[in-house]
Amino acid sequence: MDFVAYVTGWITDRFGPLGPLIAVGLLGVGLIALSLPVFLTRRTDPLDKLKRQVREAESATVRDQQAPLRQVSRADKLDRFSTFLEPQDEKELSAARLKLLRAGYRSKSAVRVFHFAQFTLGLLFLAGGLIYSVLLNAGGEVDTTKVVLSVIVPGAIGYYLPKYWVERRVQTRQEEIVNGFPDSLDMMLVCVEAGQSLDQSILRVAREMRAGFPDLASEYEIVSNEMKAGKDRVQVLRDMSERCGVTDISSFVTVLIQSATFGTSIAEALRVFSAEMRDKRVMRAEEKANKLPTKLTLGTMMFTVPPLLIILIGPSVYAIYDTLNNAKF
Repeated sequence: MDFVAYVTGWITDRFGPLGPLIAVGLLGVGLIALSLPVFLTRRTDPLDKLKRQVREAESATVRDQQAPLRQVSRADKLDRFSTFLEPQDEKELSAARLKLLRAGYRSKSAVRVFHFAQFTLGLLFLAGGLIYSVLLNAGGEVDTTKVVLSVIVPGAIGYYLPKYWVERRVQTRQEEIVNGFPDSLDMMLVCVEAGQSLDQSILRVAREMRAGFPDLASEYEIVSNEMKAGKDRVQVLRDMSERCGVTDISSFVTVLIQSATFGTSIAEALRVFSAEMRDKRVMRAEEKANKLPTKLTLGTMMFTVPPLLIILIGPSVYAIYDTLNNAKF
């Protein structure tokens, strides 16, 4: 205990009242820096090493032909940290991939980049909060509660900031898909009635909708490319419904699957469904219009009623106050 008291007194004499806090912070950063290589380093599996040697030997002979076919992304550098940056549970990993797909991030390393952004921003904001608390309490009394809050709150904000960004991106993307979906159905109906097949009409709609609704156009483009590659149409449509996460898209996929199953006319099914989607869009617009008076009530009460009361009652209040003062004298 004497040694600890001596070290604490020496640090306080050298660095001031915040000396012990600075020492603990530097010790924590040092421990984190020492433990990171242990967590991030992955043991090389002999089977993976053998497979890598075989791949390198095979690619050495065809490097000139295969090199332009694949572009290496910078995010691939995080591949060796996949055990640290990706959930090990298959359900959690699938849920994270689906969430990022609905946000529009389709790359293979999207989950790793997302967790890397959470880890990096959490550490950066935590370091910023620590520096802010040191500068704020320099030369004064140290409040432990304020120091802890000023360090932990920025770290939590930095950690949850990517998650908030993804949530907002999902909402924005789904809203754009819902807004552009009725127009795409009308265009698809025109293409089908003009004699084009469903695959050709989807590709044409994807090209025409690129300028106004790029997210919806990219979904149609993925569907068209997967159909060209020979994937089952029913599975392709269900994958589109799962990627979008929109009720209207799910209903549209169900209509197309039932039409193909029972052999009914696709044009007739599209005509009925597109009319329903137009009516639904009008109902959404009417719903927003009916909500406006309720939303404006609070603003009206806050910014209209108080000035009106001041104008109407102000002179009377002043007259009563003046009369009472004169009556005292």
